Amino acid sequence: MLLAIPTVALTLIPLGFIVVSAISTGADELWRLLVRPRTGELLSNTARLTVATILTAGVIGTAAAWAVERTSLPGRRILHPLLVAPLAVPAFVNSYGWVSLATWAEGFHGALLIVTLSYFPFVYLPVAASLRGLDPALEDVARSLGHGPVRVFARVVLPQLRPALLGGCLLVGLHLLAEFGALQMLRFPTFTTAIYDQYKSTFSGPAASGLATVLAVGCLLLLTIELRARGHRRYARVGSGARRDPERVQLGRATLPVLGAVVALVVLALGVPLGSIVRWLVVGSSTAFPVGDLVSAAGTTALLAALAAATATVVALPIAWLSVRRPGRWSTMIERSTYFGSALPGIVVALALVTVTIRWATPLYQTTAMLVAAYVILFLPRAMVSQRAALAQAPPVLDDVAAALGAGPVARIRRVTLPLIAPGLGAGAALVFLAVVTELTATLLLSPIGTATLATKFWSATTSVAYGAAAPYAALMVVVSIPATLLLTRRTGGATAT
Repeated sequence: MLLAIPTVALTLIPLGFIVVSAISTGADELWRLLVRPRTGELLSNTARLTVATILTAGVIGTAAAWAVERTSLPGRRILHPLLVAPLAVPAFVNSYGWVSLATWAEGFHGALLIVTLSYFPFVYLPVAASLRGLDPALEDVARSLGHGPVRVFARVVLPQLRPALLGGCLLVGLHLLAEFGALQMLRFPTFTTAIYDQYKSTFSGPAASGLATVLAVGCLLLLTIELRARGHRRYARVGSGARRDPERVQLGRATLPVLGAVVALVVLALGVPLGSIVRWLVVGSSTAFPVGDLVSAAGTTALLAALAAATATVVALPIAWLSVRRPGRWSTMIERSTYFGSALPGIVVALALVTVTIRWATPLYQTTAMLVAAYVILFLPRAMVSQRAALAQAPPVLDDVAAALGAGPVARIRRVTLPLIAPGLGAGAALVFLAVVTELTATLLLSPIGTATLATKFWSATTSVAYGAAAPYAALMVVVSIPATLLLTRRTGGATAT
């Protein structure tokens, strides 16, 4: 528990910043700001889009995972990496692709389509991995008792997918609450875009802090719902039953419709943004290839992403281990507290860190260390969800056996626990890496003087409607993201069908 305290303290800095700002504003003024009609409109937009995206991404991600892992769908070995690949395309690059080709993409329906296409892999990945790790004997028993495929899935498979499905949906919801670039480009106002506008145009700290308070409450609501739905069941197993490949559902006449649906999903999630990038690279009047700037921005982006991924993986492990292996009120509070920062806009996290460093840690102001700390606050849940799911399926009895054989705590972790959860560690690190490559607002405010990333270069071009100039940076963001995406594919795709 002691190892988790510094991480919790770091992740709660933005929440403390909001609370202090709200108190300094005063209850009457804060209430006046929150009951404005504009706040009601923002609440409606944010709530509608969050709920709709969670449900849509949950259904699409689970259905795609089931089709690839448990059916006779042809081309599964190719489709699996293609369904993971949208993680390599930032949400705001996806929006750039759609908006630069079709103006109808703006508004609620366009936002729902685009953020769902960007976020569904958060559900697909853990659900696919869980489907591959389930014990098929349980399904065999259910079928022997006369249950059909639908009842087997609903009563046997789906309950076992609960940690992965809920964890993926939680990530979708938290990231959507904090999404700025994509929704700003789609002209769909939410709390995050309004907070950014308040700080940028009027420097209205009280109004922005009031809106951020609502976001923090929304984060708490999501965490509570996920915790209640997850329950307290154990999902680990001991034995070799799951090493046997499960029996695949034969699609028969449904093969072509299912294959067409999966291919259409890939085309919409990948084909449109990548096709748009290629188009602007070829025909854009502002297209240019400043090799020095491109190489420098790509190198800086990759370095920052690697540092943040390694740091988040290390600091998340004690908290994930505590929440799974030592469940209780305190461990739950510690784990839940690390999620608040990820639901807040990057600009709020950045301003909180600026305030803290200026007042109490001046040497850290505008340093790489502070920027990496911001990334950890924003993206720690990506590492946490993956590690927690891996630990939940790692039988704790193996630790007990190792202890009975005389292995010490360090030896047990090194020889038993780490090999079992290595896929979860790799997946979490890759997800953090992908997030940092595309992070925008915190990087704009916290990066050391003279530091530029691919995301900040891309954004400066798109705000000037120079789509051609932005295209090379968008393409490089995808290229830099490919290794992490391939890692996710390898880590979670080992048993993908032949």
